[in-house]
Amino acid sequence: MRALGAELIEDGRDFQEALEFAQRLATERGLHMVPSFDPALVCGVASYALEFFGAVADLDTVYVPIGVGSGICGMIAAREALGLRTKIVGVVAENAPAYALSYAAGRVVTTDSADTIADGVACRVPIAEAVEIINRWAERVVTVSEAEIAAAMRYYFSDTHNVTEGAGAAPLAAPLKERAAMERRASGWC
Repeated sequence: MRALGAELIEDGRDFQEALEFAQRLATERGLHMVPSFDPALVCGVASYALEFFGAVADLDTVYVPIGVGSGICGMIAAREALGLRTKIVGVVAENAPAYALSYAAGRVVTTDSADTIADGVACRVPIAEAVEIINRWAERVVTVSEAEIAAAMRYYFSDTHNVTEGAGAAPLAAPLKERAAMERRASGWC
């Protein structure tokens, strides 16, 4: 980025501290801050979900990683717009459980740490609007361990020869964790 002339500023121990610093810096410098969660961004993200649902018919369940909520809210919006019955399941890291805790409590629950290999889901402070949407429309939120995320990353590499970031592998870790329950459900034994 610096080679292209951009000013690169790094600050904070995690996403939340970096976000708070960026908000302060934007205010101080009179800059426009593009939020990580915004209705317009959710609509844009929903476009991939429309393509996804258009490519594969009759999906029973889709697992979506939750960072600050744009991805899962976009998936929910697309599902609702298409009138589908697909279950949307959120996935978070055990070491960054803020959205799972918020889902269970039915309100925003913050944590003091989000120390996970899955940087894209390393959220400590959920967005209230995202929590409301997820709590209303998601089937559930699954928490996966660091070992489960790492195993999913290895599966992607060995099976598809793709290197996957932890948040990209978390949605595979969740159905692997729930495999027995999903198989029972599919066979009608639930």
